[in-house]
Amino acid sequence: MSRECEFLVVGGGIAGVSCAESLAICRPNASILLLSESSIVKSVTNLVPVARYLHKFDVREQDVTEMGASFETLVDRLDHINSSEHCIRTKAGVEIKYRYLCLCTGGTPKLFSGKCVDPLVIGIRDTDSVQLLQRKLATAKDVLILGNGGIASELAYELKDVNVHWVVKDSHISATFVDPGAAEFFHIAMNECNAEDSSPVAAIKRMRYSEVLPKEQTNNHGAALGPDWHQTVDLSGAREGGEKRLPKIYYKSRINSVQDLADGAGALVKLEHEDGSFEQLTCDFIVSATGVWPNTDYTCDSPLQFSDDGGISVDEMMRTNLVDVFAAGDVCTAIWPAAMHWFQMRLWTQARQMGSMAGRSMAAASEGESVYQDFCFELFGHVTKLFGYPVVLLGRFNGQDLGRDYEILVRCTRNKEYIKFVLQNGRLRGAMLIGNTDLAETCENLILNGIDLEPYGDDILNPDIDIEDYFD
Repeated sequence: MSRECEFLVVGGGIAGVSCAESLAICRPNASILLLSESSIVKSVTNLVPVARYLHKFDVREQDVTEMGASFETLVDRLDHINSSEHCIRTKAGVEIKYRYLCLCTGGTPKLFSGKCVDPLVIGIRDTDSVQLLQRKLATAKDVLILGNGGIASELAYELKDVNVHWVVKDSHISATFVDPGAAEFFHIAMNECNAEDSSPVAAIKRMRYSEVLPKEQTNNHGAALGPDWHQTVDLSGAREGGEKRLPKIYYKSRINSVQDLADGAGALVKLEHEDGSFEQLTCDFIVSATGVWPNTDYTCDSPLQFSDDGGISVDEMMRTNLVDVFAAGDVCTAIWPAAMHWFQMRLWTQARQMGSMAGRSMAAASEGESVYQDFCFELFGHVTKLFGYPVVLLGRFNGQDLGRDYEILVRCTRNKEYIKFVLQNGRLRGAMLIGNTDLAETCENLILNGIDLEPYGDDILNPDIDIEDYFD
């Protein structure tokens, strides 16, 4: 069996669908095929500007049959790339000839045990893994969360009717995104259980469709969850009360060993703390939320160039080292000289940006034209929600790659807002806005324009001064 297309996009996640949609806009008459391992694909919806170049959005799940007529879809898994012949082979034996190929195969969860099928350890990655989490929670009273990023923080906050043991390797929570000060702000809010959420409560409609592929072929390879995944999921355990329970946090700790208890009664976990001491606890199961590895579970006739983190190396046009082969999203690593205010993080925001950029680059290449890199790669920006608070991260928000040559200004109002400015030589290099996102556009302009803020001193964050109006 064989097929042929001009543009072949592999991956049904945000990066892959964004790439296919971008191609459909740039080349509406071209043949575009989206190859997805799952019949569920993810697309961006409700795109709302937070600042001039920064957006927040929802992620919609769709069946591949509902993607419309702008491009074709095929549910199968990539097995081998023959770049010299411009064709691929799928697991089902389908040969697809292409003119341009984009790899958006995403990532697979990092599980500390390395065993993806271990019944005591699950990784949260896609819709299937969330359903498994729900089934396990239905009979669970104690859950251990391992990790300190976005998903781990969301679970620690959202789980209810269950005792949560949260094991983090750092000295503060949510270290992937926030500094110790912001972590303390969140910690106080959790303890007082009165964090305000000013965002409107709206139901996010999600549909669940049957998988086309056999179950064993889809495990751990579905498209990544969207930024709002927990809002429509019942995350209740088996303890009575209907309440959120404060997680017990184990700082600077790691799992030393896990032992099955008799009669499927859960796990005996041995923790090792930084000071060399050990502690034992029992739990029904472990959620491993320690990030993802780039998913490159396929072969190629010519070696792809990989970066040190395992991602496929791409240039500013999202091109790999192979002719007419592009990559975008979690599977790739940016090797171009980064702009002053941008760096790569494997986030939904950048998956959308990279996918769209790859689509534009492929379309331009097909018509012998050249394009400039999108301006979104000039400034790092991410919008999310942590512990019930809206969060905006801009530029070098934690002083990334600035060494010690910077200063920090902070304004904190208990249970309301935490605002941090990172300044270098009097210029704003990054900002963290928690609870107050109205300053996002002002901060974006201050960073990009390089305005000298030294004359204003600490008054730049004086609550009696409306800097949004002042720098308008």
